Amino acid sequence: MHLPPRHAALLAGALLVTAAITTAAPATAAAAPSGGAAAAYRVPAAPPPLLHQAVADLPVAAEIRDGYKRTSFKHWVDANGDGCSARYEVLISEAIDAPTVGAQCKLTGGVWYSYYDDTVVDDAAKLDVDHLVPLAEAWDSGASGWDAARREAYANYLDAPEHLVAVTARSNRQKADKDPADWLPIEAVRCRYITEWTAIKRRWGLAADQREKDTLTSIAATCPNAPLPTPPAQP
Repeated sequence: MHLPPRHAALLAGALLVTAAITTAAPATAAAAPSGGAAAAYRVPAAPPPLLHQAVADLPVAAEIRDGYKRTSFKHWVDANGDGCSARYEVLISEAIDAPTVGAQCKLTGGVWYSYYDDTVVDDAAKLDVDHLVPLAEAWDSGASGWDAARREAYANYLDAPEHLVAVTARSNRQKADKDPADWLPIEAVRCRYITEWTAIKRRWGLAADQREKDTLTSIAATCPNAPLPTPPAQP
């Protein structure tokens, strides 16, 4: 069984980061070019943080649900105008065996793997596309202060494969809007889940409540101290 393209890209990125760290230049860096070349000089991007430090760095704040409405996060949108909303873009991208895409993005056939519960699914109707950090959780953790455009961007974000994931409807309903203190996927993938959760919280500037951070810290201590996944650019 091969990895879906979004997850294969994520793994490839992590391997490149590891290789870059292993083969890094000596600590004494060359001076920036002078003259006209200086204008084009760019300081290389810092490598992504490691899991243990990233969890430790998450700010702690009480979560406030006041005023939350799911409709505050406009979704699913068809940002590129190809007839497929963000939900269907995820289903197409994460398919193990690609479905046939018909008029109005109707999907026929296809096979998917739901990593939350280690389940293979051959019917798109049995899948949900989950916001790994749920919309309500994002609201509670800082998104209540965002404008409508940023909330829409969060709800439909496709640049990081961990942000939106195709999973069984059953597992998504069990999870609902719970954070890791109250719900986790099967044990075999918990390191992956809390790493991706932490990456999303960090990327979008979201806080964690104390129970959530304690749970992340406890699980992270049992996981490889690997780099967090990073998208091509900050949202």
